[in-house]
Amino acid sequence: MIHFDISKLEDEYKSLEALSFKEDFWNDSKNAKSILDNMKNLKFKIETFSCLSQKIVDSIEFLEILSDEEFMEYEKEVLKNIHNIEKEYLALKLNTLMVGEYDSNNAILEIHAGAGGTDAQDWTEMLQRLYTRWINSKGFSFSILDYNSDTEGGIKSVTLKVDGENAYGFLKGEKGVHRLVRISPYDSSNKRHTSFASVDVFPEIEEITDIEINPKDLRIDTYRSGGAGGQHVNKTDSAVRITHIPTGVTVSCQSERSQMFNRDTAMRQLIAKLLIIKQEENREKIEDIQGKYSQIAWGSQIRSYVFQPYTLVKDHRTGYETGNVESVMNGNIDEFINQYLCELIKKSR
Repeated sequence: MIHFDISKLEDEYKSLEALSFKEDFWNDSKNAKSILDNMKNLKFKIETFSCLSQKIVDSIEFLEILSDEEFMEYEKEVLKNIHNIEKEYLALKLNTLMVGEYDSNNAILEIHAGAGGTDAQDWTEMLQRLYTRWINSKGFSFSILDYNSDTEGGIKSVTLKVDGENAYGFLKGEKGVHRLVRISPYDSSNKRHTSFASVDVFPEIEEITDIEINPKDLRIDTYRSGGAGGQHVNKTDSAVRITHIPTGVTVSCQSERSQMFNRDTAMRQLIAKLLIIKQEENREKIEDIQGKYSQIAWGSQIRSYVFQPYTLVKDHRTGYETGNVESVMNGNIDEFINQYLCELIKKSR
């Protein structure tokens, strides 16, 4: 069970606030920014908790004074209010689970089509739509860093940069293979098909000073951007792909017309990706990572989405499932995120 100690948060906020009032506070601008960011996060949690607590008290008092007849009259309004409180509670609960080093950072989200041909590419596009709807529902924003479509349908791969408080903390549990079972719209015999797509997530890291990569270990390719189409597709070879040869890790960026900008963005992605791999494999240095790093492991999917012959979305790590596939595909994945983060914290204790 996750506890929310509001008194402890308030004391922590007051301590940081006292530090921010000191005359030498801005002597170390990096530390000052970190303190202010922490204060902002604490203030959000405290105010959200207070607001939610008051809504619960008000709702209870309202229900207590209603007669049976009045309750019937206001039933829809009451149920809607309770539903909204549940959503706010879940959102607050998720925020309390952000305990990782990079959880508060923006996120880089990659989706790649796997086995399944055109169905897998269509599935990749469906997952992109799922995540962009979730992003919008959280009040976050996103930009497309890399986009690789296919003439037959769907997309081969897409990379999104997600901007928002705790974006990486929320999305890190989405990393893995996602499996789709449905009657294929590309099969004239209406047979059921299984297709796969992989999702990779890593934090956007602004300043990285303790990671060194040997330039000889990098292969840098440039190519013509191939976005979703129209006037925004670049006509020059400004897109950049960087491969870390020892591990096989590859990143791409084509979001800008400037090759230099795309190269810098791709390099930041690569460093962040290798940093997370280094941590996951408990390596001391990037050079200690051995062999190819593969983000797609067929047969070890983290989640299955079944459209036929029944409807079910099941997370194989936590066991959480729902039959409301339509809701999930509309971006309602907070409960999956909640279950994963709770399991993660349990395992770390």
